[in-house]
Amino acid sequence: MTSHLAITMGDPAGIGPEIIVKAAARLKHRIDAGDLKLVVIGSAPSLRRAERALGLLPDPVPEVAEDGDWPALCCLQADAEGAPIEPGRLSADGGRFAYKAIEAGVRLALAGRIGGIVTAPLNKEALNKAGYHYAGHTEMLAELTGVRGSVMMLAHGNMRVSHVTTHVALEDVPKRLTPERLRLVIDLTDRALKGLGLARPKIAVAALNPHAGEGGLFGRQDIDVSAPVIETANADGLDVHGPVPGDTVFVKLRAGQYDAVVAMYHDQGHIPVKLLGFEIDPATGKWMDLSGVNITLGLPIIRTSVDHGTAFDIAGTGVANERSLIEAIEFAEKLAANRQAV
Repeated sequence: MTSHLAITMGDPAGIGPEIIVKAAARLKHRIDAGDLKLVVIGSAPSLRRAERALGLLPDPVPEVAEDGDWPALCCLQADAEGAPIEPGRLSADGGRFAYKAIEAGVRLALAGRIGGIVTAPLNKEALNKAGYHYAGHTEMLAELTGVRGSVMMLAHGNMRVSHVTTHVALEDVPKRLTPERLRLVIDLTDRALKGLGLARPKIAVAALNPHAGEGGLFGRQDIDVSAPVIETANADGLDVHGPVPGDTVFVKLRAGQYDAVVAMYHDQGHIPVKLLGFEIDPATGKWMDLSGVNITLGLPIIRTSVDHGTAFDIAGTGVANERSLIEAIEFAEKLAANRQAV
């Protein structure tokens, strides 16, 4: 039996409500067939505003109670409404709703009521303004699920990149590259790829330093930390390669020589995925489309996300693209199906 996936709205002042309505409209044939079930968690008035503005759905998405019966597409109010949340305007209420939606999603997922969580974007400044001091979704989800050591993976087509570190200063990255952390990231990456249907994944570990340290001339982390961990992982039956210099490892990933790359830090992993994921209009120099999904590994629940921000500058204008959200839903479906099959 197909379980609902939760779509958390993120900050209602961002493009979350708009891309949710657009995604629901594009996926309506699957929802009507019972092949896909979605519960939107967030601000119902913000969803209603997007519905009216876009006019893509024949009927409003029905609002439900947490413990009631749910139709295939429905909306769950995350918290009490305050002053109206205006598109594109940063507020503490926007941050509050972003947090409360995640809190409800985690509760439902841990209880087995939903098969996973798909998150629309939040605004970190609004989140902190509301009193929730997290660097982002990944850290929030780790605390709410009681997990220490979650891992961020970005995916765009065959470009799958997990990260040893994410939201830390660059000067702190070498200190956080420990044997324990690297092995955890490798193991969770291997498990996630198997959850996506790859029987024996081939994983490359990106070098921290230029030329993988050039024999120690440019640093010894790749030699003293990464290389021994890779050797042990292979002895344990995994298929891990590296350290591979960062200036070539993503070319090899794109060519299909690997199934995923373990990146050392945020920008090393994010830049290649986002460079390929953004589609640019050469006439205007503006981006028209974005493909890519953020997956949190190491949680007791499934969580995928869009790979973009709240885009306050275009919120409420009707131009936001839903492609990344649809891809995040599809990744969550696949991970949920394979988890149920195990």
